[in-house]
Amino acid sequence: MRQPDLSITFCGVPWKNPVTTCSGTFGSGMEYGDYTDLSALGAVTTKGVAPVPWAGNPTPRVAETPAGMLNAIGLQNPGIEVFCERDLPFLSQFDTRIIVNVCGHTAEEYEAVAERLAQEPVDLLEINISCPNVRSGGIAFGTDPKAVEQITRRVKEKARQPVIMKLSPNVTDIAEMARAAESGGADAVSLINTLTGMKIDVERRAFALANRTGGLSGPAIHPVAVRMVWQAAQAVRIPILGMGGVQTAQDALELILAGASAVAVGTATFADPQTAQHVIDGIRDYMERHQVERIADLVGAVR
Repeated sequence: MRQPDLSITFCGVPWKNPVTTCSGTFGSGMEYGDYTDLSALGAVTTKGVAPVPWAGNPTPRVAETPAGMLNAIGLQNPGIEVFCERDLPFLSQFDTRIIVNVCGHTAEEYEAVAERLAQEPVDLLEINISCPNVRSGGIAFGTDPKAVEQITRRVKEKARQPVIMKLSPNVTDIAEMARAAESGGADAVSLINTLTGMKIDVERRAFALANRTGGLSGPAIHPVAVRMVWQAAQAVRIPILGMGGVQTAQDALELILAGASAVAVGTATFADPQTAQHVIDGIRDYMERHQVERIADLVGAVR
């Protein structure tokens, strides 16, 4: 058998392999440039970027759990202008696709970032709709299907790159949210974001996080991610970027077999910055062992 073909076309954009990073776990690549080969990745997904700098939440903002971690960073970021002047030139040096994660508190803020990035060397936009909609009492855009469809449509009107809507798992019906994004014109969806959790320090009798609640990530959420990716894949025709507790090639392959066309590595990177590369190598080994010629042939193979 010839060498396995790991290349994919995601939203019309060719990637050398189906592996990227999870937003919020990789900065904009600069923090990891000395520890891993960014050019080996199919894409790099940046930390969330807002129209203006966000300070994030008070500390402590991170807490370990038995099978993952909780974070309440609060999408701290330097704002779109610093990102364009500092981070994009760095990322553009590497032979990888660039996905910019966009965050905002209002539809206008999302639109502003999408419009600002229209002429920049960016391949795709990932829209984080787990942000609180301040005009609706702080309820996240991603928990209301009507809001999902509306914000998707508004971002699509301003964006020049394909738009991936990042769905929240903190909903009753993930398929409904995926359909709403598709109806709004999304080119793809990504899932899952973190699950809302809480940790209490019993010795101090106090919350472990200053924010009280935080987003649970890591291997604890992987089975939930596999289930939700499968449900979304049954509901929509647009491609899916799957994520949630990916530590190994086996984890990534579960998401691909469930229906994801590409996968993202997140929390595991904190322990080993080369996790994404190990996942790529493991997928290639799997394809060789099972005589699979094209990674695309595995997408949604379990029905």
